[in-house]
Amino acid sequence: MPATIILKKGKEQSVRRYHPWIFSGAVASVSGNPAEGDVVEVFAWDKTYLATGHWAPGSIAVRIFSFVKCSPDREFFSKRLKEAMQYRVNAGIAGKADTNVWRLVHGEGDGLPGLVVDIYGNVAVMQAHTAGFWHIREMIAGLLPEVTGGLVTAVYDKSEGTLPFMAKLNPSNGFLVGGNGEPGTVVSENGYRFRVDWEKGQKTGFFIDQRDSRSLLGRHSNGRRVLNMFGYTGGFSVYAMSNAELVHTVDSSAAATALADENVKLNFGDDPRHRSFTTDAFSFMAGMEREYDLIILDPPAFAKHQTALNQALQGYRRLNALAIQKIRPGGLLFTFSCSQVVSRDDFRRSVFVAAANTGRNVRILSQTGQPADHPVNIYHPESEYLKGLVLFIE
Repeated sequence: MPATIILKKGKEQSVRRYHPWIFSGAVASVSGNPAEGDVVEVFAWDKTYLATGHWAPGSIAVRIFSFVKCSPDREFFSKRLKEAMQYRVNAGIAGKADTNVWRLVHGEGDGLPGLVVDIYGNVAVMQAHTAGFWHIREMIAGLLPEVTGGLVTAVYDKSEGTLPFMAKLNPSNGFLVGGNGEPGTVVSENGYRFRVDWEKGQKTGFFIDQRDSRSLLGRHSNGRRVLNMFGYTGGFSVYAMSNAELVHTVDSSAAATALADENVKLNFGDDPRHRSFTTDAFSFMAGMEREYDLIILDPPAFAKHQTALNQALQGYRRLNALAIQKIRPGGLLFTFSCSQVVSRDDFRRSVFVAAANTGRNVRILSQTGQPADHPVNIYHPESEYLKGLVLFIE
């Protein structure tokens, strides 16, 4: 029998509104002595059943994966994974002829909080962010070939860096299904080719969530001089190379800029229009003149916790002010935040202050977010982590 969680009176309302998190302050009592990652059943103060989820002894005590009584067995998770797959088929993502890199499971967005699964060709790279999904990782991995209709033939677990440190699970990255030890592969996104290193790369190896914004960039980069800051492995750079006058990629990681160079070469050969720089972004921008008329700012998350919010907003203001100040008249700025604790309004206000401090006239051309394979659960607004603005600078 699962352990039982009783909520304080009045604290059941968010669960009744299908929010998938229960915070520790809402818990009145715990019976059954659950360990981290164990399945628990949640009840209101009057003993009415509310939900089933994974237990954790932290700020978020329960992450809910079902709001109806269930047996969280192989059949249950197979059904949930099949639903995630069918959603991507219906959205026109899975099975797209020129794209074989996409996200199959996006945590709360797919009713599986704590689990991420990305598809790279025939390899699924999975990350458990909770002990609950790490404990059943082999079952999940065994289901993936089946729920994808045989598309997935190998599953790589990359949970070492995503599991709670205090859980002391001692995870080790590696293949759970198939695989010949290969650290990556070449994938296709909208016809462009990219080398992905899931072993050493950030996240699962590639920033899949910027697919739509990369496509938008390609429609605006014609004849422009493009600067891709925090360029990582050159995703935006490759799209811009289709029609730009020149493209420069900047990242502080030598491994990243080397892979950016390789990705440009995969698509355009030894094209002299592209050059990469391994250096600090702020230093590079501070030292440059008005030589670019399209700048991309896609920094790593400036704030991963609420306590760092103010510092993050200052970072966004400083970064965007530099770009707005340095860009050529008539230039375009693609600027993003991937910090979950920074709301869309927070980010927009930071960019507004940055623009006001430069004294330049700035208009919003577009507002962007995460693509359909990174769905936002309408009951869980926190899952909308990616925000973007396309600005016209006079």
